Amino acid sequence: MKHRLCTIAILILSWISVWGQTWVPDTLCAGYEMRHVDQPDDYAGRVISTIIRKMAPDSCSNGRGVLYVHGFNDYFFQSEMGDEFISHGYDFYAVDLRKYGRSILPGQKMFQVRSIDEYFPDIDSALVDMGRNGITEIVLMGHSTGGLITSCYMNAAPDPNIRALILNSPFLDWNLGKMEPLVGLVSAWGKLFPSTRISQGESTAYAYSLLKQYHGEWTYDTCLKLTKSPDVDAGWVRAINLAQKSLRDGRSHIDVPILLMYSDKSVEGDSWSEAFNHADAVLDVKDIRKYGSKLGPDVTLVRVEGGLHDLVLSAPGVRRPLYRYIFSWLNSHMDKPSGGEMFAK
Repeated sequence: MKHRLCTIAILILSWISVWGQTWVPDTLCAGYEMRHVDQPDDYAGRVISTIIRKMAPDSCSNGRGVLYVHGFNDYFFQSEMGDEFISHGYDFYAVDLRKYGRSILPGQKMFQVRSIDEYFPDIDSALVDMGRNGITEIVLMGHSTGGLITSCYMNAAPDPNIRALILNSPFLDWNLGKMEPLVGLVSAWGKLFPSTRISQGESTAYAYSLLKQYHGEWTYDTCLKLTKSPDVDAGWVRAINLAQKSLRDGRSHIDVPILLMYSDKSVEGDSWSEAFNHADAVLDVKDIRKYGSKLGPDVTLVRVEGGLHDLVLSAPGVRRPLYRYIFSWLNSHMDKPSGGEMFAK
C-alpha cells in the first residue's frame, strides 16, 4: 500500500510538472518536438528530464503509442526508428533521462545515478503526457541500460496502459570477463564512497562502427554520446548491479509480452575492425539471452544476424527485416511463436 501511495504521489507531481511546460521544435531531430520536465532535486541538486515526441497522423483514432528509453552514454537521436513507428500508426515518444542528452544541466555530472528507480519519475512524466493525449495502449521500449531500467520499471508498479515491452540488447549482466568478480567489491564500496571514479576503458571501436566520419552511417552529437565511454563512479556500478540482481532468481514478474532482441554474436577489442560493424561490441549476447528469457512468462527471443549493440543502428540489410518482424509481432498482439528463439535475417 505504501509503495502504491508513493507511485500515485509521483504521478500527480509528474502531471503537474508536465502540464506546465511548453512544447518547442526539437533541434536534434527534425520534425520532432520536445519539452523539459522539472523533477524534484536529488543529492546533487536540480534535475530535469526531457520528453521528445512526434505524433502519427491517425493517432487519435487508435490510441497507440511507443515510449523509448535510451541506453548509457546515449540520448534519443534514432529518428529513423521513431518514424518507423509513426508510419505504422503509433505516436512516438522518447525520454532523455536526467543527466543525459537534452537533460544535462550546466555543471552537472553526466549519467550520475545512485539507484535505478531514480529514473522512474522520468518515465512517469512521459506516460502522463501520453495518457493526457489519449494514448491508452503503450509499448515501452528500452535499449541497453534503458532495457534494464524499463525491465525494473515493469517489475515494480507499471502503468496499466503498458501492453508490451520491447528490449533492444538490454544490459542484464556485466561483460567484464576476468574482471567481473570485482563488481561486487566495487558495488559494496559504492555504498560508502559513491563518488569514487571507475574507468570504462579506452576503446572507441563501437563509436567508430556507428559514426559516418569513420565506418558507420550515423551522425549524432558526440558531446552527448561520447566517442569513448566515460568514467563512471562506484555509485553508478552499485545502482546497475543491484538493478540486475533484482531481476534474478525468480524475482522478475513482468506480465506483459516481451520482445527480447539481441545480436547473434559479440565482438571484443579496443581497435575497430570490420567485425565491429556486424556484432555487439558492448555486451555478451549469451547473457542477454540467458537472463532476458527469464524476465516473464511470455518472452519472444529474436537473434539478429549481423546486428550491432543498438540493433536499429545496424546495416540497412539487418534493420529493415528487423522492423518488419517488430511490427508483425505487435500486430499479432505479441503472441509468441512456437519454438522459442526466432531469427531475423
